[in-house]
Amino acid sequence: MTNDISIVATELPAHVKQGSGLGNENVTSDHLQTPRIKQLQQLSNEVDENHSEYIEGAKVGDFINTVTHENYGKELYVVNVHFREEFVVWVKREKGGGLVGSYPTESDAITALKDAGKVVDDHEITQTQTHTLLRVDEKTGEIADIPFLFDCSSSKLRVSREWNTQIMKLGGDRFASLWKLASVQTANRAGQKFMNISVKNVGWLKEEAYNSAKAFFQRSFASKTSS
Repeated sequence: MTNDISIVATELPAHVKQGSGLGNENVTSDHLQTPRIKQLQQLSNEVDENHSEYIEGAKVGDFINTVTHENYGKELYVVNVHFREEFVVWVKREKGGGLVGSYPTESDAITALKDAGKVVDDHEITQTQTHTLLRVDEKTGEIADIPFLFDCSSSKLRVSREWNTQIMKLGGDRFASLWKLASVQTANRAGQKFMNISVKNVGWLKEEAYNSAKAFFQRSFASKTSS
């Protein structure tokens, strides 16, 4: 593949590999966007060939990275490092739509809306459980050093609770096990089909992988947990 700009190379040059990140000294984790893992549904933009967000080859049930747009297919191996629950407030679509904010409890969300002089009934408050995951390459066993978030709301709340239950029954640290996420088709009470998640425990992490996951947890969450 040729490039019209002569100073640009398509492959990573040796002199760039030797770089030490100069110019990024002031960039911390607070300045980076954490990717999310998204499960594609029938109406997802990523599977619509006529939409600007279409991803070539993407199919219903695929897991994609919302930042890099990498497609992981319908199965994914992960380490579950951290869990949190929050209540996300949205303006209802017929009222203009848009995100208002996130709050630790539903009552906090309602209080914030009232304090801001907003009509509570014009908003939707969504219980959302978020799992912080590290992807594991199924071929090499390598654990990614960049996490992604997996948000569970609505029909996925059941899966989230079941996953937490399995983790608690296993014992040990949350990040001590490897899990397989897979897309499964299900249906709601009206008979409408959609994709949901199945979660299966694969086994305990070996010591090197466990230490890698633990180091990430300590960098990202230990200080918040102890405070």
